[in-house]
Amino acid sequence: MPDSSPEKIWPEKVWKDFCQQLEQAGTDVLNWEASPMEQAEGLRYLSRLLRISLDMNLENADPEFPYFYQASHETAKIGADNPDNIYLNATISGQNSYRVYGNRGSAPVFSFGSKANRYAIDGTMASTGELDVRDMHVEADGSFEVIVSKDKQDGNWLPLAEDSSMLLVRQTFLDRKSEEPAKVHIETLDGPATPPLAETQNIAAALTKSTAFVQGTAKLFINWAETFRRNNLNTLDTVDQTMFFKAGGDAMIFYLHGYWDIPTGKALKIKTSIPECEGWNFQLNNIWMESLDYRYHDIHVNNASAKLDEDGGVTIIVAESDPGFGNWLDTAGHTRGTMLLRWTGANEHPVPICEVIDL
Repeated sequence: MPDSSPEKIWPEKVWKDFCQQLEQAGTDVLNWEASPMEQAEGLRYLSRLLRISLDMNLENADPEFPYFYQASHETAKIGADNPDNIYLNATISGQNSYRVYGNRGSAPVFSFGSKANRYAIDGTMASTGELDVRDMHVEADGSFEVIVSKDKQDGNWLPLAEDSSMLLVRQTFLDRKSEEPAKVHIETLDGPATPPLAETQNIAAALTKSTAFVQGTAKLFINWAETFRRNNLNTLDTVDQTMFFKAGGDAMIFYLHGYWDIPTGKALKIKTSIPECEGWNFQLNNIWMESLDYRYHDIHVNNASAKLDEDGGVTIIVAESDPGFGNWLDTAGHTRGTMLLRWTGANEHPVPICEVIDL
């Protein structure tokens, strides 16, 4: 007769609950009106969100033993991920203090942010502290050290709040093939010596958080994409930045989002002046707000790669084939999606002129 004691059956229930929660978490994506190709990308998107979420909420969830992982990269993408960026995340707590150290590499933009991650609750990621490399002391050999804590420290210091739960490191490159990524490490200054052993109760809580993250994140960016489709069709004019900063946007960046939908034989022409800034870039995404596959297609352009117009501005052409002028971006087999122009550290924020033209 099988053993039915709670100690034996509880792990099985945990797994069944997780599978049921995961099924519910995909509802918003699976019920979205999409083409067969977009539906396939939606399935892949859900698998990617789960992979990111398990990394965040299970494998790297202990704030007393933090470790940097990548929550967004070539095959895991969230919320118009930047093809020019390397993102590093670590789970932290406002109740602890940390030392972050390493070598800054050669990325032109390098910054740290502490966040209160509430994606699974209300779709927000509040900033609780920001530190830019331009405001840091860095040794001549590129080495650095940052103290992360609630109480102000001398030297390089990143503030925490009571509910800080994530440390985010952003590196923005002009040419990732030639520039050196930073080496970044983190350690707790006031934590225990060894991590605790695994407990079923803790695993259960982590799995519940993981499915909540999948559902909350998918719903948030579906709502964003639908908002852009209604209000910013084939335009880039999201001047109000409140929504983007609420979701954890970089304080250095001014975000101009839009939704592109181009009939066969047409192209979207984007013309803008370029302000004085640290840098800029433009990218194409699918309807799930994942950047298109920049490993194999030219789907983004930045201030280093762009060919400028005679007047010093830039013309970007979004089309299925190269029209022979401007900076052509490949739609990679897509006919619609979202798009994003970033002005980083800019003294003004021009709104581009966008028009659908014949190829």
